[in-house]
This record gives sequence, C-alpha cells and structure tokens, in this order.
Amino acid sequence: MKKITLVFKSFIVAIVLIVAVTIDSKSQSNWEAGIRFGNDFAIDATIPLSAKPRLHAAAYFGNAFNDYYDNDFGLGGYFDWMFSLDGGPTGLKFYPGVGPEIFFGNDFNIGVAGDFGVEYSFDFPLTIGLDWRPGLMFTNDIGFHSGNWGLIARFRFGEGVRFKAQ
Repeated sequence: MKKITLVFKSFIVAIVLIVAVTIDSKSQSNWEAGIRFGNDFAIDATIPLSAKPRLHAAAYFGNAFNDYYDNDFGLGGYFDWMFSLDGGPTGLKFYPGVGPEIFFGNDFNIGVAGDFGVEYSFDFPLTIGLDWRPGLMFTNDIGFHSGNWGLIARFRFGEGVRFKAQ
C-alpha cells in the first residue's frame, strides 16, 4: 500500500510538471506529450528548441518491467537532435540524444543516458516511435545498463496539431 501511495504521489508531481511546461511553451510549435511503454512505464514529452534540436523529458513510474532498478520513480531529460532521410517518407525522423537520469525509491541513482530513436508523425496530431535509452549509473547501482527499450505514443499540441512533416 505504501508503494502504491508513493507511485500515485509521483504521478501527480509528474502531471503538475508537464502542465507547467505546457503553459510555459505555448508559444512554441510541435511540442508533444504522451506515454512510453517498455522496461519502465513513463509519461513522455518533447519541447522544441528550434527546427531540429529538442528537449525530451520522461517521468518513469515503478519498476514493473525493469528488474535492474529497485526504484519507484525517476526523471530523465534528454537533448535530442532530429534528422530525416533525404527523399524518405514525410514524417519519419531519427534522433540521437543524451541527458541525465535520476531515480528515487529504495535506492537513489544518478546517471547519464543516451536516447536513440525513430518516430513517425502522422498528418493528424499523433506521433509514434521506438527508442532505446542505454545509460551509465554513477551512484548505488554503478554500471552500464542497456535494456531500456520503449514504444512511444504522443499527441502534438499547439501548432503541432497542424504539423506537416518536412
């Protein structure tokens, strides 16, 4: 019961953070929010910085799918560089990225992770993707972890509703 309460409180904090980012970034186009299923369940959001780079944030909940960590909640923030294929399908993008991760719970872990993925933006306000976030932990669980794969579905807000992939 105590673990469920902590996860619920963490979920509320993540929602408040996403709403705060939403209010602050209304002037920007193509920001997205959604969910990520994989080794961890996460709320996933992207905030564009310009045409190509973006901030990619994730709030991880529980370790239902990940035996490596003994944590209840985590935060990740990644800086992604966006690329498309010349002559490739409209809406298909690839991205490498890197950023810090912090996990709370029975163990407190700080690390850095890569963020490598592919995503497709439809003509309507939906983006789906697959990514991989290998990381290096510096604290309690010192070491490299490579099993963080995820399937992402995000809704585009603001001008992103009218997004036409280039």
